[in-house]
Amino acid sequence: MGEMINADGVGLWVERQGKGPDVLLIAGLGDPAEAWQSQLDGLADRYRLTAFDNRGAGRTALPEGLLSVPRMADDAAALLGALDVPNAHVAGFSGGSFIAQELALRHPRLVRSLVLTSTCARPDAYFLSMTRFWNWMVERAPDERAMLEAFYLWIYTPRAHADGTVDRMIEEALAFPHPQSVEAFQRQLAAFLGHDTLDRLGRITAPTLVLAGENDIATPPRLGRVVAERIPGARFAVLPGEAHQPFQEVPDLFNDRVDAFWREVEAQG
Repeated sequence: MGEMINADGVGLWVERQGKGPDVLLIAGLGDPAEAWQSQLDGLADRYRLTAFDNRGAGRTALPEGLLSVPRMADDAAALLGALDVPNAHVAGFSGGSFIAQELALRHPRLVRSLVLTSTCARPDAYFLSMTRFWNWMVERAPDERAMLEAFYLWIYTPRAHADGTVDRMIEEALAFPHPQSVEAFQRQLAAFLGHDTLDRLGRITAPTLVLAGENDIATPPRLGRVVAERIPGARFAVLPGEAHQPFQEVPDLFNDRVDAFWREVEAQG
């Protein structure tokens, strides 16, 4: 059962599970903490996992004023402070990986390691065109189901569309009692479009694993490779046959990869 945590004046909805070394899970565009349910369940025997709703997602309100990736990174830092967590393994997905990069740059002592999934350092021309379409699609889709059916074409593999996984994801999203508003979607999206760490990634000192889906059309492997090349000592792995959201489509594979990485970081002290 989650709870609302006051993180330096911002109420963030938080889900926590398990025991062991601390892990902070940072979700992407529109996703609530429950997006990480397969990790909260699958890794709780080894780690104390914390997932939360970013500003404007799930049960966390969308405050007035500028919404930016650095501000959301400061929210994550404030949350760790409010939970008395001195440092954590940080895993971010898509827009959450942008937040994780900024967290490692702005609050390096809080970050034990980084896992960046479906990531980039700076949006490219394709990403900008794609997201301009998303921006008006969320307004003009005839209903929420139609919007999700279109949006998920960029997110999940053809396999997931064929085997019923996407249908299940849509039904779960429609049943979720805290849907994201159009304004919140657009403001989060605008914040992520302003993401740019390309010339600062060399300052990240945390051990880093970058994961990319081979068939990800939203953030293809070439974008993740740039991130890994810019972070000293970072590892880069492509997940064959996977798309933008592998931690949901193949959670056992994803969990095994990150668990092996975190165990190695822990063993190194």
